[in-house]
Amino acid sequence: MSDPIGIVAPVVARLGPVAVTTTVVYSLLDSAVLVVGSALITHAVTLRMTPGQNVLELVVEWILDQIKAVTGAKDPKAFLPLIATLGLFILVGNVMGILPGLAAPTSDLSTTAALALVVFFAVPYYGIRDRGVAGYLRHYLEPTWVMLPFNVISEVARTLALAVRLFGNMMSGELVTAVLILIAGLLVPVPILALHLLIALVQAYIFAVLSLVYIGAVLRRRPESQEPKEAP
Repeated sequence: MSDPIGIVAPVVARLGPVAVTTTVVYSLLDSAVLVVGSALITHAVTLRMTPGQNVLELVVEWILDQIKAVTGAKDPKAFLPLIATLGLFILVGNVMGILPGLAAPTSDLSTTAALALVVFFAVPYYGIRDRGVAGYLRHYLEPTWVMLPFNVISEVARTLALAVRLFGNMMSGELVTAVLILIAGLLVPVPILALHLLIALVQAYIFAVLSLVYIGAVLRRRPESQEPKEAP
């Protein structure tokens, strides 16, 4: 387990003035799992479709449909690398909290804050790319210039909420699971562990969807007449 309150994780090593905490170790392990998993999946891909590739293709198509539905973007593939990476990193990190001897890096506020900052900077990146600098800055004045300070505060507040929501859910889940194991032993909390696994999946999904909502809010809204029509 990491730090019991999830704010200051124990230091396991020092590289000069840099402290390496358990959160850093678990985050690196999370990243390593994703890199190795991606390499194995890429290596296994062949021109001849296999059942595994069919399932993976269906998952990717579902994610693209979700991106298009939330953002309204004509090219959902542009957002796939960011959203898929965030979702998978959070999901693997959340599941690590269920495994004996490990802890979820997402149960540490520093990790969730870093993830929220990624979204915070991704919003202007995609907004400027879609609307230009002037068009992106203009959205702070919508629907009227009076809303400028409120729109700025809203961006900061939602970033904080994004970090605290994930941290609170995962930290409390780990704490409850640990207490139940200490009191009831390893077999009794099996339903709780299953619930924790469900929470891990749901929290990864919520974080990804909220990220899409924030990005979609700054994209240019095109009239329906400009949307490409399907051929009859």
